[in-house]
Parts: sequence; structure tokens; C-alpha cells
Amino acid sequence: MIGFSIYLGEDLTAQDYNYLIAMRNAGFAVVFTSLHIPEDDAQVVLQRLNVLTKWCRNLDLDVIADVSKIGLARLGVMIEDVTQVKALNLTGLRIDDGVDFSIVAKLSKEMPLALNASTLSNQDIASLREHGADFDHLEAWHNYYPRPETGLDRAWLSKRNIWLHQNGLKTMAFVAGDHFKRGPIGAGLPTLEEQRDENPLAAMLELQKLGCDHVFIGDPSLKPSTITSFTNYLKHDAITLHVTEAPEKLIAQKWHNRPDVARDVIRLVEGRTRQLFNVEPQSKIAARPKGTITCDNRRYLRYQGELQVTKINLPADERVNVLGHVIVADLPLLAQVDANQAIIFEKVNQA
Repeated sequence: MIGFSIYLGEDLTAQDYNYLIAMRNAGFAVVFTSLHIPEDDAQVVLQRLNVLTKWCRNLDLDVIADVSKIGLARLGVMIEDVTQVKALNLTGLRIDDGVDFSIVAKLSKEMPLALNASTLSNQDIASLREHGADFDHLEAWHNYYPRPETGLDRAWLSKRNIWLHQNGLKTMAFVAGDHFKRGPIGAGLPTLEEQRDENPLAAMLELQKLGCDHVFIGDPSLKPSTITSFTNYLKHDAITLHVTEAPEKLIAQKWHNRPDVARDVIRLVEGRTRQLFNVEPQSKIAARPKGTITCDNRRYLRYQGELQVTKINLPADERVNVLGHVIVADLPLLAQVDANQAIIFEKVNQA
């Protein structure tokens, strides 16, 4: 399950609706929002929530809200009252700490719930079972961390996910957006600190490898080009690499990494069979920093025409021609290109 975030600090606009459509069309299925807005008028928040849930019903999107007992009470909703909670028209709740597990168990029989993945304990799991919670409706979601330097450690997250899975709970974590960042700090909303400024698609793929069953975009916006990258991956299983100075023949084709994954380079299967590029040696022999797209020239004998993307910095080689470069923002994606992975190159202005 892949999700994204819409917040209720301001009135929702046509631009927000268009963003919902774009993300739905890209393959996202769930909207995350927060009802922790103590400074806002309760009726205004409820009106905005009603607009959001109505739009999402029209677009076949689920809506899950981050809630607390105090936060809901400010909105006139008692978390103990299932009827009042269900009247919010939410698909599910992400419940903050401090809610009695008897209430969590009661709600779990009515709707999907997410608990705090970072603070849940063995004792909490036992208490939920004692109260008859429906574990088919329970998951464990990690927080996002607005303040730089406070995000989670990668190794800790991985171990935590293993423990949560052993207890029958699926997990979720956030990646930061790359367009408008949520205030007031505006430094991104990731779960892992090392991903604070990382390419969102690369961050999502990393989290999946670390055992996260679901990944959500924490910030309220992605760049249009990033939405396209998610579309290509979620709908067509292709990783998009934005490049500079690349020939049109590279852009017009879909490519695939070889089934035997090389350590230093991505080797494009179709390079030597298609033979689309000039294999005469270039007059200028250039170094191959990480993200360089290359074509082996005739000096590499039977390898001539082989296309590669460097995953590390490599030196100049008179047998290798340079065709272009992957932009800096997409370099983290190179490590996510596994065996047989489809790749699409898209040309952009110099980044």
C-alpha cells in the first residue's frame, strides 16, 4: 500500500483536488491526514475533513487520520464512542499513545487501526490480545520526524520491523516529499533521518527492503516529475532516471538491467543487441563519475555497443564512450536497480 498526505491547516482548493487526482492516477491508494490541530477552530477542521473525505470517496481513495483522545475531544468526538468516530467518514485511524487498549480493541472490530510502531511493547501486544483486539485490523506505523537529526536509525528500523512482523503486524514508514515541505520547520517529514533529502522513490524502495509493508509521502507535495516517476514504477514497474546530454535514441527506448547484477555498473541488456550508438572512439576520453551513461566502443571488441550506467566513480577508459549523466537527485535510485529491472530515461535541463 502506497499513500500520501493532505493536511487540514488551510481550506482545501482546486489545486488540492487536482493533486488527489494526480496521485490516484499514479497508483497511490490512501490519503493520510492529521487531526492534531489544537490551534484551529474545531468546526473549520471538521468542515475541511468533510470536504477531504467526500473528495476521496469520489476518487476511490481511503483516508486515514492521525488522532489522539484529546485531539478528538476538541472536535467534539469521544474516542470511546464508535458511532461518533465512524461519523467522521474515515477509513481508519492512526492512534497516538495514551489511548486505553480496551478502546483500541473495541475500535479494531469496526475499522482498520494503526498503532505507534516505535513505542509498542510486548506488554502492549499482550494487553491487546487480552482485550480481544482484531489483529487483522491492526498495523504498526512509524512516526515522521520534522526536526532534522531526530529521524530513526536504519538498523533500528529494520530490527523493529522484524519484531513487529513476528507479532503479526504490518508496518508503515514515511518518506519526505520534494516539493512544498510542511511547516513550520519545512525540513521534510521522513521516518529515517538519512532519507531527509533523498529522492522519494529511492527512499520508498529502500524502506520496502527494510521490511516496511506500506510507505507514505509525509509532506503535502511531490514535484510533477516525481509523480511521473512513481507512475512509471507503480503502473509499469520501471525506474525513471532523469538524464542530461543524452541522445534521443536512449530516451525513446525502454531498457532492462541484466539478470546478473554487476557491482559497479548497471548493464543494459538491450545495448549490444540494438547497437543504436556510434562505436567509434571519442576524441575526448572522459572520467565516469557515478551516474555516467556509457557505450563501449569498438576498442572493447565483442563488448562494443554495451550500454552501462556507473554506480560508482570510475576512471576514464579509451574503450568507453560517454553518452550522458543521471542527475544528482536520481543517483540514489541506482542502488535500487535489481535484476531485470526496467529503466526509462527522461531528458531534463542541466541539474
